[in-house]
Amino acid sequence: MLHLRLITPANRTDEVVRLIEDTVGTAHLAVLPGAARNPSGDVVMCDVAREAGDELIGGLRALGIDDVGSIAVESIDLTLSKRADEAEEEAPGEGADAVLWEQLREVTHEESTLTVTYVAFLSVATMLAACGVMLDNAILIVGAMAVGPEFGPLAGISTALVQRAPQLVKRSLWALLAGFAAAMVVTVGFSWLMDLFGLFTRSMVEAPRPNTAFIWQPDWMSFVVALLAGIAGTLSLTSAKSGALIGVAISVTTVPAAANAAVAFSYRDYDQTLGSTQQLLANLGGIVVAGTLTLLAQKAFWARQRSRAVKHEA
Repeated sequence: MLHLRLITPANRTDEVVRLIEDTVGTAHLAVLPGAARNPSGDVVMCDVAREAGDELIGGLRALGIDDVGSIAVESIDLTLSKRADEAEEEAPGEGADAVLWEQLREVTHEESTLTVTYVAFLSVATMLAACGVMLDNAILIVGAMAVGPEFGPLAGISTALVQRAPQLVKRSLWALLAGFAAAMVVTVGFSWLMDLFGLFTRSMVEAPRPNTAFIWQPDWMSFVVALLAGIAGTLSLTSAKSGALIGVAISVTTVPAAANAAVAFSYRDYDQTLGSTQQLLANLGGIVVAGTLTLLAQKAFWARQRSRAVKHEA
């Protein structure tokens, strides 16, 4: 269940209440007249089944409540109520499958912004991966994958494409490209510094690396893995099962490919630089394609579910 706390102008409260009462899957409606001070108005609270949440939030935004008042949404970890159980049964579909588009857009907007923290995390992950490829250490590679924050902008691009939000596409693409460019430049400098101290050598780049050679040798399996990871990552975001994102992070070769490209470039090994760049682009493209298709499928699925619910009520 989701808990909604609304601030509405007094002259808009009745239509907000009607909307809530007409929405299948709502419960525990409460109205506190004149309780809000900033902005002034009434406080309206209700609970709604997650699978009906997107419809209700969309209806409230259509009424302009986000402009003249406020809409706050929280997830309820536990609710003990017969009425809540009935509301969940009335709502079409299952809560675990529901997509809250406003929440998804807000999350991806925040995570796809180019910030100092984002660039710092990506740079540290790329430098850690550089150590992994030079030492041919798969454990370090996995650790670097887990640290990298690049899935946020990738999800932002997919969400923006489905929602037809060009500004979010630009923001996400800028964060992705500028972030990787900055991280790779920092890693080139890091490689030169490590070479100066004798910790990195040209022979380490040119030596056989059975555990990490795949990073700069892309093939169709790289793209297939990226597609599967994009599907899993998108489902984890839309179903609020964020724990799956760790598995997504360590299944695609984005950060390690960027690291290997930077290290190889620092030693003028342009064959590895090119191969690593192709690996990076294949993984980024695969995730975006899979994420976009997954969101389109979910959007179509829920549109069909709502259509069935309306026909059933009729």
